[in-house]
Amino acid sequence: MAKDKFEELTNLREQAKLGGGEDRIKIEHEKGRLTARERLDRLLDPGSFVEIDEFVVHRETSFGMAEKQILGDGVVTGFGTVNGRKIFIFSQDFTVWGGSLAEMYGEKIVKIMELAMEAGAPLIGLNAGAGARVQEGIKSLVSYCKIFRLNTLASGVIPQISAIMGPCAGGAVYSPAVTDFTLMVKDIAHMFITGPDVIKTVTGEEVTFEELGGAMTHSSISGVSHFASEDEDECFDQIKTLLSYIPQNNLEDPPRIDTGHAPDEVDESIDELIPNDPNKPYDMRDVVRKLADNGEFFEVHSLWAQNMIVGFARFDGRSVGIVGNNPAHLAGTIDINASDKCARFVRFCDAFNIPIITFMDVPGYLPGTAQEYGGIIRHGAKILYAFAEATVPMITIITRKGYGGAFDVMASRHIGADLVYAWPTAEIAVMGPDGAINIIFRKEIARAKDKEKKRAQLVKEYRGKFANPYVAAGLGYVDKVIFPRETRSLICKGLDMLESKRQNRPPKKHGNIPL
Repeated sequence: MAKDKFEELTNLREQAKLGGGEDRIKIEHEKGRLTARERLDRLLDPGSFVEIDEFVVHRETSFGMAEKQILGDGVVTGFGTVNGRKIFIFSQDFTVWGGSLAEMYGEKIVKIMELAMEAGAPLIGLNAGAGARVQEGIKSLVSYCKIFRLNTLASGVIPQISAIMGPCAGGAVYSPAVTDFTLMVKDIAHMFITGPDVIKTVTGEEVTFEELGGAMTHSSISGVSHFASEDEDECFDQIKTLLSYIPQNNLEDPPRIDTGHAPDEVDESIDELIPNDPNKPYDMRDVVRKLADNGEFFEVHSLWAQNMIVGFARFDGRSVGIVGNNPAHLAGTIDINASDKCARFVRFCDAFNIPIITFMDVPGYLPGTAQEYGGIIRHGAKILYAFAEATVPMITIITRKGYGGAFDVMASRHIGADLVYAWPTAEIAVMGPDGAINIIFRKEIARAKDKEKKRAQLVKEYRGKFANPYVAAGLGYVDKVIFPRETRSLICKGLDMLESKRQNRPPKKHGNIPL
């Protein structure tokens, strides 16, 4: 008798592993996509996955669904480890009704989300589904609501990562949008609210799936996706790297590792990195790589709003969040997208106890009617809100320009930075020399016989007197003017000093960030 029961269990498990069946699995492979279970095998440590609810089936009886029950109901859920760290995960199975979400499917995800929050471990979603299951109607929509609400409640409590590895349409896109990081695989992943056919019907626009919602579209134009992966294996590697920089939950510190890079070991060629011409561009990512442990910088949103850089690095083994203006793009000015990119990353770091290192070289906000009409005031205010709200250790390095309101918002001393260092090349003022002398000496220039010569003379005098770090240092707004080669050591020492930083905020339910 027992043998028969054991055989029954074995048969059911084998049946569950097949999902929608071998024919549908073959179709997925022909499209260049892995199955839900193959993805789990690639991402998780071998033998670590424990499946939950593998025998769950739907309860729908309409439209002949009673005769179409499939074990697991279209999603594989459970827990396991990634590089030894506990995670909870769900993997949507496109072989079962196109991965469409329904009542029991949703309940499986809700259960795993609740377990992740109780256990204080990251939640990873591998998404490949066609939206709500039409046959179940309102029950599908209710399941989405439950997931969205839990995504929101888990935000800032446990890290949430979404990988898009197939279609993700309609209501299905909102859960990834609420999570902390979204990754998309090129060519096989698509995200959109309404598809190309609907758009053509309603607006007359003709657009392909890739143009509308492909990985490159969302990684470089919309900013919906933080990472674009060449294939699924690269996506899994990116998830593993991302996890290595962040803690399990908001009550833990991020992992510290021995990188083998001494705090005082620095690439002294950094002293030559800033061009002599203050208007000549350079790439701030080069600065970060010359300073960080082993030159490693894991950039986030690398293809979107490239005038601002964000990402993770390590200093003396400590995980830090990097924020910086990038003079190589739009001269490092701040625009609408850069504002959103910076503010969201800063808030993530603050939520998960990750110190923030800011590299400032900013001539101001990007001017123009498109920016003003698009709400640059509102979007730009998000940066100052995020930095002012943050309580994690914050160190700011002013490499070159720090002008006007842009200087204020980029983690300046009085916005909330604990330590502010400036390189000798730093220029800190209300505005650049050219703009300043046009205001201050407008009449004097107008009276001059050789206006251009007079203007050049005044610019030179203004730059010598104000476009330097020493006025700010004299007022205590800059803690120390340093050689670039001293930066790494001082960051490491600063992080040591700030390790026990504590700040109290006024009691409140939550603030009202200018969204």
